[in-house]
Amino acid sequence: MEGQKLLINRKRLQDSLERFADFGRTESNGVTRLSLSEEDRQARDYFYDCCEELGMAVTVDDLGNMYATLPGREDKPPIAIGSHLDTVKKGGRFDGVLGVAAGLEVIRTLVENKVKPAVPITVINFTNEEGARFEPSMMASGILSGKFNKETMLQKTDTDGITFQEALNNIEYAGLKDFRLKEASAFLELHIEQGPVLERENLSIGIVECVVGMVCYEIKVTGESGHAGTTPMDRRKDALFASTNIIAEIRRRLGALADDLVYTIGRMDISPNIHTVIPNKVVFTLEARHKEPAVMQEVEEIIVKLAELSDLEGCSMKAEKQWDRTTVWFDEDILETMEKAVTQLGYSYRKIASGAGHDAQFIASFIPTAMLFVPSINGKSHCEEELTLWEDCEKGVNLLLETVLELLKK
Repeated sequence: MEGQKLLINRKRLQDSLERFADFGRTESNGVTRLSLSEEDRQARDYFYDCCEELGMAVTVDDLGNMYATLPGREDKPPIAIGSHLDTVKKGGRFDGVLGVAAGLEVIRTLVENKVKPAVPITVINFTNEEGARFEPSMMASGILSGKFNKETMLQKTDTDGITFQEALNNIEYAGLKDFRLKEASAFLELHIEQGPVLERENLSIGIVECVVGMVCYEIKVTGESGHAGTTPMDRRKDALFASTNIIAEIRRRLGALADDLVYTIGRMDISPNIHTVIPNKVVFTLEARHKEPAVMQEVEEIIVKLAELSDLEGCSMKAEKQWDRTTVWFDEDILETMEKAVTQLGYSYRKIASGAGHDAQFIASFIPTAMLFVPSINGKSHCEEELTLWEDCEKGVNLLLETVLELLKK
């Protein structure tokens, strides 16, 4: 193997991804494979069979997380690779599943080249990363890392009132707590970018430095209802007019903070929501994301001071923090190894931050962790148009393999 690069089989990787996409494929060539659904069970069974054919030992924990392990020469903590198989409704063929199929292809490449790794290599499928059927997202990795309470999560229900525990039992993927991921020498997650940066800059690889911090506030604006036809404009306390003033000020102030700060007003409820009545209450969410804590602190200071605006139309405003998270920085040693590997392979790359959440951010709290991205065409994800070129998938998995080989040397 000295002097000769091991490379994965692109056609085999492509065939695997298309086979996974068959489990829940939509008419527009997307995928609907909600967590713990029948389609999810089929994808899990296929993954299970593929791993057993490679001589891997497959275990399932009490949360439905799947662990397929190729033995190593030494009985030491494994190098873990993984992501998730579940999708959102009418999602794409690459989000999540690429990271699982990548781990499978790494193992296939090692086995066909008769490479016996120094330590075991485990490929993981995490349960319910998307949170599309059972909220919140990243549920299982959140329980593993102690971020979420297991008993609370098991009682989460879908729109039909089925609990997470019931669904897990229904597809017969409730395993043993003893099989949970507890230690590993490294965890690696390959994922599509889900944004436009890599494609825009014509780059093949993103080495992910961190998952950015974020905060979510709920803003309540309270005014007074009145008749839409008889109340003079100067006598109104219109909560919606006040909200539009607040939103304009949010865009002005947050827009001046940092070029890479992103912020979203994602939900808005207007009361009484009748065309003949002046709105007396508006409730909307404001979410912001950035990797630097100082920027996030400024964001929160701006939100709190919005209540002092002079053009609130006679209304009152209250901002309540719903939740937040700090930036999760990935392991510097693994990132350095990955950067060395991508240079050896000759692929174009840049360091990048992830604006989206991933299982890796929770796993990083107890295992040295790193992520890499491959480009998303037009930055699209969580939709049927989601696309990553096969060539870029191949490069991503080759980098994953090379990173594993470099880590094995250590």
